[in-house]
Amino acid sequence: MTATTWNTDRPWRGIMVATTLPFREDLSVDYDAYAEHVAWLIANGCDGVVPNGSLGEYQTLTDAERAQVVRTAVAAAGDGARVMPGVAAYGSAESRRWAEQAAEAGAGSVLLLPPNAYRAEPAAVRAHYSEVAKAGIPIVAYNNPIDTKVDLTPELLARLHRDGSIVAVKEFSGDVRRAYEIGELAPELDLLIGADDVLLELAVAGAVGWIAGYPNAFPTSCAELYHAAVSGDLATAVPLYKSLHSLLRWDSKTEFVQSIKLSMDIAGRRGGPTRPPRHPLTGEIEAGVRTATEKAVADGHR
Repeated sequence: MTATTWNTDRPWRGIMVATTLPFREDLSVDYDAYAEHVAWLIANGCDGVVPNGSLGEYQTLTDAERAQVVRTAVAAAGDGARVMPGVAAYGSAESRRWAEQAAEAGAGSVLLLPPNAYRAEPAAVRAHYSEVAKAGIPIVAYNNPIDTKVDLTPELLARLHRDGSIVAVKEFSGDVRRAYEIGELAPELDLLIGADDVLLELAVAGAVGWIAGYPNAFPTSCAELYHAAVSGDLATAVPLYKSLHSLLRWDSKTEFVQSIKLSMDIAGRRGGPTRPPRHPLTGEIEAGVRTATEKAVADGHR
């Protein structure tokens, strides 16, 4: 697993931003604003986008909205290979349909959670990924045992890769030690950083991409941090990481969607409202996000 940046052969590599989705005040989707945001991210050092992830509030979208978000992202990115739609769903057949929709729209890969309707055993996980792989588009597995209660262990990831079902993994367990075991058991499986606040640790361990949250607010500084980290330029990466870490850790909190949208608002990049059941931040959480974001702005991050 060696570091590289975005390329058409492996378009899931590099900085793929899990995009927030702009809503108007009546909570309808602002597709024009979303298209502008996608183009802005790519123009400011990011390699591609991941629409319809949790940060994009896909669970609150209608089928028509979800499909239009993908089409909007592909058109705005300038190259559909730069787009990795999330295709999570309660049923494997539905996830496969979303993967087929992404392929038809021209996306280059998709991001897939394990079954999340129940705590699936390894055989069911393998069957799930195998079914979605029939759509014929490269699949990046998303390991988020915190929310799904299904752990894609290094052993299971290696099996999925041997099955031919996945090409990479977004690793969000928070256990950076797993990077080395994944590299030992499945050396051809691409490791992607899945949480902003373990970026440096996973980059040093050999990650070749970052499915990122905080570039929505600070793309240029995040891109500088990522490229320094994966190239081994620790003299640049460590001070940047320390400067940004109080902000990046909000990507791993329960309130990460509201937090990143609030940070965008503070940084001068409209984040706007979230759809219910998410509510605006208040109290200590809002204060914490605001303090970390204002520090990042004061430190010159952009």
